[in-house]
Amino acid sequence: MELKKRILDEAHTSMFTMHPGSNKMYQDLKQKFWWIRMKREIATYVSECDVCQRIKADHLKPAGMLQPLEVPTWKWKNIHMDFIVGLPPTQKGYDSIWVVIDRFTKASHFLPVKTTYRAKQYAELYISRIVALHGVPLTITSDRASLFVSRFWEHLQTALGTTLIHSSAYHPQTSGQVDRVNQILEDMLRACALTYSTKWDECLPLASLLITTATEELRDGSFRGSIWRCRTPLNWSEPGERVTFGPNLVSQAEEQVKLIHSNLKRAQSRQKSYSDKRRRPLVFELDDHVYLRVSPMKGVHRFGVKGKLAPRYVGPFKITEQCGPVAYRLELPPHLAAVHDVFHVSQLKKCLRVPEEAVDTSQIQIEPDLTYEERPIKILDQKQRATRRKAINFYKVQWSNHSEEETTWEQEEYLQTKYPGLLSATTNEYTEFELEPFDKLVELEEANISSNYHLS
Repeated sequence: MELKKRILDEAHTSMFTMHPGSNKMYQDLKQKFWWIRMKREIATYVSECDVCQRIKADHLKPAGMLQPLEVPTWKWKNIHMDFIVGLPPTQKGYDSIWVVIDRFTKASHFLPVKTTYRAKQYAELYISRIVALHGVPLTITSDRASLFVSRFWEHLQTALGTTLIHSSAYHPQTSGQVDRVNQILEDMLRACALTYSTKWDECLPLASLLITTATEELRDGSFRGSIWRCRTPLNWSEPGERVTFGPNLVSQAEEQVKLIHSNLKRAQSRQKSYSDKRRRPLVFELDDHVYLRVSPMKGVHRFGVKGKLAPRYVGPFKITEQCGPVAYRLELPPHLAAVHDVFHVSQLKKCLRVPEEAVDTSQIQIEPDLTYEERPIKILDQKQRATRRKAINFYKVQWSNHSEEETTWEQEEYLQTKYPGLLSATTNEYTEFELEPFDKLVELEEANISSNYHLS
């Protein structure tokens, strides 16, 4: 076993090999070596390599099926918020845009702001420009910008009765609708700057009108008529049409709202079906260890990683809680305490084997000569293999300084010789096990039966 491990280590981690894939590694080794299940063991070895798991790119579909937000039932009850930053300063000092979108009607407000604004100034602007016109919303969906996670903002929305919905860390797809509106708005502002040479803050009112009244798949004539025109009997119908009065006016408005809601749900379902074709489901269990994806952006320092040659993943970290169908809470170390600990599954990759350096070394008993001894601490299972002459007992042993995933199968004779007290304490626990054939892999690799082992 030691010789085989040494061969695999040299063929994979050497400077002359530089962590090849399993196929290349197998093709190189089979020219000089052979052993039973060699290709499978090489594939397992490469897949569990800590360095490979952290640095190599994934050639898989993005993880996590689409989880659409609940469809609103009325206008300005569920809204999106976001910021467009990094704009050239105007004469009034504005350098950012606060984007507020109604999820039901797709109506938008674009408010010019300054990055130097305090939370109190944003609150005053929100009350005067949004709440005063449309009332208090039920929910606000946003990313984790500093304003939206500040205590002042949370206390304000709690006092107003609004629920805040934040996206998971480094996963902006939660507010995909506002991202699309931001893209359209930026295109409009670029066109105005090139064509009309106007200041971008002067174009925001017209841009809001154009985006709000744009004809979309869900916004036909009856939709825009029911939402944007003055709600008097004379304006519910086109010229020459019969005017609706009384209770029929209310019922007609209710039918139009139901139609809009139905169209939104149908479009949302269609978007989910299209999106899920390019995604894959990924589920983790509690106490699983996962790697966390980091973006190799130039000049960006995240999770203690900087530069293009930095690892693609950091970790592994332990999963402590599942927060919804596609989000998990991780147990982050103290130096990452400032990072939000809930992540979307697209940012995670399962750790197939926790590296040895992740073991808590504070629990290892060091001998005076700076060595430590591996001692069996628990027997987890028992197997018996019936041969022509006798039955051989095998015990699944967990060793000190190792987790249960690193257990080994040992022969009864070896354990009785070296650790006689171990079996006497656990004999009664396994008297009900029946004789059954044991896997040949356990025979050859874990029971160390060298007579049937070939390595050349």
